[in-house]
Amino acid sequence: MLLADRPPTADLKKERLRWRELLKIPQTWGVIVARTFTDPVWFFITDWFPIYLIAKGFDLRGSLIAVWVPFIAADLGNFAGGAATGYLIKRGWPVGKSRKAVVMAGGFGMMLLIPTIFTSNLYVITALFALATFFYASFSTIAHVLPTDLFPSHLVASVSGLGGTGSGLGTIAAFFLVGRLADAHRAAATHSFDSVLVAGGLIPFAGMLLVLLLVRNNAATERGFARRI
Repeated sequence: MLLADRPPTADLKKERLRWRELLKIPQTWGVIVARTFTDPVWFFITDWFPIYLIAKGFDLRGSLIAVWVPFIAADLGNFAGGAATGYLIKRGWPVGKSRKAVVMAGGFGMMLLIPTIFTSNLYVITALFALATFFYASFSTIAHVLPTDLFPSHLVASVSGLGGTGSGLGTIAAFFLVGRLADAHRAAATHSFDSVLVAGGLIPFAGMLLVLLLVRNNAATERGFARRI
């Protein structure tokens, strides 16, 4: 069903739901998971990527291209996520199916962080990080529009806020764990982010699976608390 074909908000229940009630709706958790399982990976890359390159033995003075390429790729991914869903919708795909296609691509694409632990080639590492951030940004674009797709207008802000809260808490937890890991390696005179990168590839993939599981038509859809998608 296209967005333009959906019933107007007036046709949906106007009941104001508290956050406790919103958390009982599976689609709400789909929105929360979409951001909680992906945003921490992005913030790790933005803050720790140069340190990761140093840990791999690179001199940043000669590796500046590797530092900014993933960010350009993320910018392109933001545009690509929206453009891809728009293209699929024009081809006749339902909104939900087109959104989930980009979510799936994002989940698989972010796993490209994992192969970086097996190479010391700067160009390969840069390309893999760039592809991973491209797919992250595409996934993130859909994560931000899911509340609008799934909920009537009077609930969108609340659900978006819950998603942002999950993102913030997930990022705080991730940075705490990464910091502890870095301290442990420093104490042992070793430098390795291999386990972090494996987690950074697998956690968004798990998030993708949970989004596909949670963002489905169910009883909440029939009650008007979530839209059909």
